[in-house]
Amino acid sequence: MTFPILSIIVFLPIVSGAVLLFLPSERRDLIYRFALGVAFLTFLLSVLVYFGFDIEGARYQFMEQYNWLPALGISYFVGVDGISAPLVLLTGIVIFTGVIISQRIDDRPREFFAFLFILASGVFGVFVALDMFALFFFYEIAVFPMYLLIALWGWKKTREYAAMKLTLYLFIGSVIALVGALAMYFASGLQTFNMLALEGAGFSASFQQLWFPFVFFGFAVLGGIFPFHNWSPDGHVAAPTAVSMFHAGVLMKLGAFAALRVGIMLMPEGAAYHLPWIILLSLVNVVYGAFIAMTQTDAKYMIGFSSVSHMGLVMMGFATLTYDGFVGAGVQMVSHGVMTALFFAVVGMFYDQTHTREMGKLGGLMKVMPFAGVAFIIGGLVSMGMPGFSGFIAEFPIFMGVWRSYPLVAIIAVISIVITAAYILRAVSRIFFGDIPAELEGHLHDIRPSEKLALGLLAFVLVSIGLFPGVMVPMIESGVNHINEIVHLIGGA
Repeated sequence: MTFPILSIIVFLPIVSGAVLLFLPSERRDLIYRFALGVAFLTFLLSVLVYFGFDIEGARYQFMEQYNWLPALGISYFVGVDGISAPLVLLTGIVIFTGVIISQRIDDRPREFFAFLFILASGVFGVFVALDMFALFFFYEIAVFPMYLLIALWGWKKTREYAAMKLTLYLFIGSVIALVGALAMYFASGLQTFNMLALEGAGFSASFQQLWFPFVFFGFAVLGGIFPFHNWSPDGHVAAPTAVSMFHAGVLMKLGAFAALRVGIMLMPEGAAYHLPWIILLSLVNVVYGAFIAMTQTDAKYMIGFSSVSHMGLVMMGFATLTYDGFVGAGVQMVSHGVMTALFFAVVGMFYDQTHTREMGKLGGLMKVMPFAGVAFIIGGLVSMGMPGFSGFIAEFPIFMGVWRSYPLVAIIAVISIVITAAYILRAVSRIFFGDIPAELEGHLHDIRPSEKLALGLLAFVLVSIGLFPGVMVPMIESGVNHINEIVHLIGGA
């Protein structure tokens, strides 16, 4: 029997969350150290999975399968391929860095970390699930802790509204996707939720055309696709820093990944039929999100709408149904996840000291927290798609894929790069350069060494992928090869 590393990754956080609840509430240092140790171990295991994956080996690796409800064809079936292994690593990075910077959580830290770990278990479960029922099971586990984390620890002005809005959007989306999944289960005649078996079920073209939108758009709500995106910026802004990092960095990828795994891979003819609508909506995401980000004065709202724009590129890459588009989208999910985690971490650090996110009320922060300033600039260069950073490695193949099928769409989408450069450079100038406002003079100090460690790890990943694409791109290509074969069979590539 092989070592069940994926099961340990999935269940370690949720079991640790339960243990946390038994620790003495007054022992805040003990609670934090325990949470940090669990997060580091989870991160270490995700690294082992990533670097232990053999791109020349089997399509799915580290597989485990146990009967769960055999009468209904439900099993606990997990494994990773070249697409999901990087997302497991992304989740490990974000949970570790998120816990590092949460040392200042004073209000019920025991419960905060417990819910954060439950959320992490759900996310890991979705990324490794090869059984459709298990995927939905973990998907719901990932969604509901967000409500409590935002409603109880979020920004007081909007937290209840944002938490409810987020939960309703995502719950409705998941129900719609579940209807489509059940339709596949009954239509297949296989009496199984095993997604590897369902890939060969041979659904008719008319069936796929009818049910594909249910599955794809049900999950794409969590991916922030237009016009179901407006829960996302409110959720980003209201959430505490670590939750914002997890929300934008990982949770939105959950929706995109599930839309790919359950929608495109199981119903490729449906994807090809509805391709024009998906391209159009993702184009609106990309351009509209960038323009709205440009108008924001609150740094968190700017990053939130920037996420809408960048996640549009992921959906656009999928919608091309081309090899380049899929590879670019796979890299973009990781690149954007780390980048937004970095952005929200820096914003959280200066907000703790300045108590404002209004860029017009800030300035000169590079003088007192230069490490944070450099980290934010690195994130900005990634967002702008500058060569030498992960954003370029992700966006270039996406635009190549779009150009081959829809050159006019590619030309319009390029506008977002110019707008992104404008609002990023404006934000860097207003927040980190110039003079420190008089009311903040003498009240600011440099960030902690542990916070520098978190920012350094996130920045290191972004630069490493940009300078050495071979650390990730070949792995994602190994996962895309199979998707490309599926699409090629229906003439999509």
